[in-house]
Amino acid sequence: MSQQNITTLSVSRNAFGQSPTGVSADLFTLTNANGLVVKITNFGGIITEIHAPDKHGQFADINLGFDHIEPYYKEAPYFGALIGRFGNRIARGKFTLDGKTYELATNNGNNHLHGGLVGFDKVVWDASTFETANSVGITLKYLSVDGDQGYPGNLNVTVVYELTNTNEILVKYHAVTDKATPVNLTQHAYFNLAGKGGDILNHEIMINADRFTAIDDEAIPTGDLPSVEGTPFDFRSPRLIGERINDDHEQLKNGNGYDHNFVLNKAHAKELSLAARVLEKNSGRVLEVFTQEPGVQFYTGNWMDGSLTGKNWNYTRRCGFCLEPQHFPDSPNQPQFPNTILRPGEEYTSVMSYKFSVAQ
Repeated sequence: MSQQNITTLSVSRNAFGQSPTGVSADLFTLTNANGLVVKITNFGGIITEIHAPDKHGQFADINLGFDHIEPYYKEAPYFGALIGRFGNRIARGKFTLDGKTYELATNNGNNHLHGGLVGFDKVVWDASTFETANSVGITLKYLSVDGDQGYPGNLNVTVVYELTNTNEILVKYHAVTDKATPVNLTQHAYFNLAGKGGDILNHEIMINADRFTAIDDEAIPTGDLPSVEGTPFDFRSPRLIGERINDDHEQLKNGNGYDHNFVLNKAHAKELSLAARVLEKNSGRVLEVFTQEPGVQFYTGNWMDGSLTGKNWNYTRRCGFCLEPQHFPDSPNQPQFPNTILRPGEEYTSVMSYKFSVAQ
């Protein structure tokens, strides 16, 4: 996509295909006053494209995904998707809440991952558009019924995507329930800031975290929160993703690379603060991720093998990275972790953003 001369905000809606159950889905194109374009479908709340400028003003799609709906429900590894009810893993697909044990769908070996077999990434959301003086966006709504994938309670969820004239994609989450249930919503976009294929190992990343969540060989948290000091997980100062990704370290072996929750440094709970900053030096593109969540999952596309080809290139190992704001994995089974249980009368709220800029 070449440099554009768009000077007005706009949002449009076009047909995108049908879900596996025959429900029609749409594709929404959001454009801001700077020409930044974001495309989102109400199938799974998936971000399908992000066209951002480089230091020469040239636009490219920096978001991994597809230009039609079928791959998203057939083989896509959560490209661009909204994740729920519970982002990341729940060990053995089980948890006990208020004395009752619940069994969830298991879709990651023995474990429950990203909401189960039919998570929020595989349903069609009700969608409406909006415009303000400085932004455009879409509002998505979905009712996850009592028993969905094994979870208790009717969960009413609203997610707002808002593209601003400051080149920021705000994501605002809200949920209420009629029974106590775990809730941990996140966004699973894969980025390659070069916008032209290749791996992401020369991207420079900073993660604002002194500790991370240690995992076992099934990527389930052990409960330990080791210091990043002196380890390949120390990204408190910017360093290349690939600098130590292949080190002989047990945690890298367990994740097949980076696939870990980082415990974010926060002045206070629910603070909207910088979680991570990524720079791709050749293009100058910069991504900053802000969140109110206590953690962020850093994943480096370790399991992609070239078997998928998307709208822009062949998706080989480590050709994209994810930064997923979240509560910690397996929190319903780890009472020492921050609470993820939403109860009747309470409101789940969380705000995150992807902010794009250019380093000259």
